[in-house]
Amino acid sequence: MQAERYDSVVIPQRRKAFPFATALRETFAQGYAAKNLAQDLMAGIIVGLVALPLSIGLAIATEVPPQHGIYTAIIGGALAAALGGSRVSVTGPTAAFIVILLPIVGKFGLGGLLVAGFMAGLMLLAAGAFRLGKLIEYIPHPVTTGFTCGIAVVIATTQVPSFFGLSSVPKTEPDADYFTRVGAIARGFASFHLNDFLVGGATLALLLLWPRVTRKVPAPLVALSAVGIGAFLLHRLFPGSFEVVTIQSKYFYTALDGSRQPGIPPYPPLPHLPWAFARPGEAATTLDLKMIGELVMPAFTIAMLGAIESLLCAVVADGMAQTKHDPDAELVAQGLANMVVPFFGGIAATGAIARSATGIRAGARSPISSITHALFVLAGCLALAPVLGYLPMASIAALLILVAYNMSEVRHFTHIVRVAPKSDVLVLLACFSLTVVFDMVKGVSVGVVLAALLFMKRMAELSQARLTDEHPHAKEPLPAGVSVYEIRGPLFFGAAEKAVATLRTVAGTDRTIILDMSSVPVMDVTGLVALESAVSTIERGGGSVILAGVQKQPAQVFSKARFASHDRNVTICETFHEAVELSKKARDQRGKPADEAAELVAPASIGSDTTR
Repeated sequence: MQAERYDSVVIPQRRKAFPFATALRETFAQGYAAKNLAQDLMAGIIVGLVALPLSIGLAIATEVPPQHGIYTAIIGGALAAALGGSRVSVTGPTAAFIVILLPIVGKFGLGGLLVAGFMAGLMLLAAGAFRLGKLIEYIPHPVTTGFTCGIAVVIATTQVPSFFGLSSVPKTEPDADYFTRVGAIARGFASFHLNDFLVGGATLALLLLWPRVTRKVPAPLVALSAVGIGAFLLHRLFPGSFEVVTIQSKYFYTALDGSRQPGIPPYPPLPHLPWAFARPGEAATTLDLKMIGELVMPAFTIAMLGAIESLLCAVVADGMAQTKHDPDAELVAQGLANMVVPFFGGIAATGAIARSATGIRAGARSPISSITHALFVLAGCLALAPVLGYLPMASIAALLILVAYNMSEVRHFTHIVRVAPKSDVLVLLACFSLTVVFDMVKGVSVGVVLAALLFMKRMAELSQARLTDEHPHAKEPLPAGVSVYEIRGPLFFGAAEKAVATLRTVAGTDRTIILDMSSVPVMDVTGLVALESAVSTIERGGGSVILAGVQKQPAQVFSKARFASHDRNVTICETFHEAVELSKKARDQRGKPADEAAELVAPASIGSDTTR
C-alpha cells in the first residue's frame, strides 16, 4: 500500500485492480432494470442502422473489400463494449484511420494491414495496463484539431473519383504526397460519368436535408436505401443506358464452395490467421521479421490515433450521458479488440464519436447498447448481404464526404484561427498542412514538438527572479552584507538559465545570499546544474548561500545531489525567518576559528519531515 503526505496527514492509497470491463461491472453493480434493457436494445438497433453502411463505406475507402469493415464493427464493437471503461462509447472502423491504413494496405496488402492492427492492439493493451490513459490529455488541442481537419480533407479527396464516376484515374504510389494524388484525380476527369455523379449528388442532398424532416430515422438509412432502390429501378427500366458502379460490380469474394461471387459474403466473420487474408487477386502475405520490423511505426501510428480517438470519444460521451469513463480500461479494451479482430478479417477499430452520440440520443445508457449494435450489424450482414451489393459506390462516396465534413469541424477550426494566440494558430496550421500534404505522423510529430517548445517558452516567461536587500517577509531590516535572491516559478530546463543569471552578479562580493525558493514548485536537473554553477561561483568569491522555503520536489532533488554537503558553504532552512537568523550568526562568526564557526553554521539536512 502506498501513501502520500499532505500537511502531515498520511492518506493511504490502494492500488486499483487491473483496468478491465469497469463500465459493464459498474452498470450491473448500480442496478440494471428491464426498462434500461429496452432502452439499450432500441438504441443499439438505431446505431446498427447507421453503422452498417458506414462500416461498408469505411472499408471501401481503405481499399479493402466491404465485408472487412462489417467484421470490424461486429467483433471490435462487441469486445470493446464488454471490456471497456466507457458505458456508451461505440467502437468500429472510423474515418480517421483511412489515411493511415491506405499506405499500409497499398504496400503490404490486406494481410499486412491486419498484422499491423494486431501490433497496434498490443501497444494499446500495454498502454492501458501501465495506466497511461491520462497521458493522452497532454496532447495540445491545436494538434488534435489540426490533424483531424487535415484527415478530413484527405478523406474527402479520396472519395472524389467514386462521387464523380471517374473510371480511369492514374494509379499513384501508396506513399505519394497529396498534390500528386490530386493531380492524378484531375487527369481522371476525362472519364467523368454523369449517372454516378447524379446518384452521388442525390445521396448527398438527402443526407443533408433529411435531418430537417426528422432525426428519429437515421439519414444514412433513408438516403442510401432510397437512392439505391432508385438506381436499381432506373437500371432495370433503361438497361444499357443507366449504369452505375455498385458494390457487387466492383467487389468479389470467394464462397465456401470455392466459387467467385460478386458483392458481400452472407457469412458471419470466420477465424483465420491475419496474414492469410488477401484481397481478390492478391497473394497471401508472408509473415517474417523483416515485415514486422517495417510495420512497427505504422502500428504505433494506428495505436496513437486509436488511443486519441477512443478517449476523445469517451470524453464526449461522458458529457452527453453524464457518465465517467475509466481511460485505462478503455485502452485495454481497445487493445484487446484490435488484437482479436484481425483473426476475423477486421481492420483497425476505435471509438466512433458520431455513432456514440447517435446511441446516446436514442437512449443508450450502458455497454449493452453497443453490444446490441454489433449483433444487429451481424444480423444485417447475414440477412441483407445480397441487397447491400446493389448500393452505388457514388452513394457510399457521398456518405463519406459528409462524414469528412462533420469530422473537420470547419467552424471550430476557423474560430481557433480567429481567437487563439498566434503561437497556437501556428501549431494548428502546421499540423493541418503537414497532415494534408504528407501524412498524419509528420503532422502530429511536428505539431507536438512545436507545442512543447512554445509551452517551454511560456513557462520560462512565468519564471521570475530578483536580487534585493529587502524582503516582504522580513520582520526587520536584513543584516549588513546579506542579500535576498528570490525565484518564482518552476526551475526547469526552459527557465533555469534565465532565473539564475542575476545570481552570478554577486560573485566575488563576500556576501551572504538568502535564496528564497518558497515559490519554486518543481525543479529538474538543468535547474540544479544552473544553481550549482551559480553557487560555486559565489563560494569561490568568499560568499555563502542559504536556501529558504524549499518545497518537497526541489528538496528531493537537492537531497539526491547532496547539494548542502559539509564541504560546501551552503545551508538549507525551512523558513525565511530561520534563514535570516542564520545569516546573523554567519556574520557574527567572521574571524572566529573554523571549527567553532562550523558549529554555528551547520548545513541542514534535506528530506527530513521538517523540509516542505
